[in-house]
Amino acid sequence: MSKIQSKLNAPLLEVNKLRAWYGAAQALFDVSFNVRPGEVVALMGRNGAGKSTTMKTIMAMMERRAGNVKFMGQDISAWPTHSIAASGLGFVPEDRRIFTALTVNENLMVGQQAARLWPDGTAAPFWQVSQLFELFPNLKEMQHRLGSQMSGGEQQMLTVARSLMGNPYLLLLDEPSEGVAPLIVEQMAHMILELKARGVSILLSEQNLHFADLVCDRAYVLEKGVIQYEGTMAELNANESIRRSYLSV
Repeated sequence: MSKIQSKLNAPLLEVNKLRAWYGAAQALFDVSFNVRPGEVVALMGRNGAGKSTTMKTIMAMMERRAGNVKFMGQDISAWPTHSIAASGLGFVPEDRRIFTALTVNENLMVGQQAARLWPDGTAAPFWQVSQLFELFPNLKEMQHRLGSQMSGGEQQMLTVARSLMGNPYLLLLDEPSEGVAPLIVEQMAHMILELKARGVSILLSEQNLHFADLVCDRAYVLEKGVIQYEGTMAELNANESIRRSYLSV
């Protein structure tokens, strides 16, 4: 057991029988999974499988939802979104949602929260702007640039960096490789591995198997709002039937 894993006796995030609806249409059906301390876990599936909906439901961004979500041992199922974020659960949405009228530096300051401690009293990952510029050198070069003047990939990096300013124990990353240039995808993979090395756990929504294989320990595969498979990345790579049935385009 690693030092990170030993800081908690239970999974960092536990999702049990999560359900969600868009109006009368049910989108998630008893979705259950967990993320342990020090892990990068992939939530995989095709477009429309329910990956983004799962993350939004965890963050209480779905108006109609049911099921149980525990984070750091606390039941957060009924918490409002701002309380969940303040507790150390970061969220990087697929649509980025940066403040386009603010500069890179100003966007980062918006996300700033106080330092955190693990339950045993040791320091949790803490991020300063200078560290984020080391992780994302492109952002350092454009720290005074407005968000509206950035490319999609640059905005994606800024959204991740802004979330890290909240010093999360766990980061939800929704489709980080979607629609960005190959060079940005490579930087994203490096960033995720660096975050893991520094003690940040990650739940990654992804449909790119190659990208997930580079950075993830385990995977859950969703199809039409139902978990169809779970296992290590090595097991998923070896299971051609599951890949063909649920991940092939």
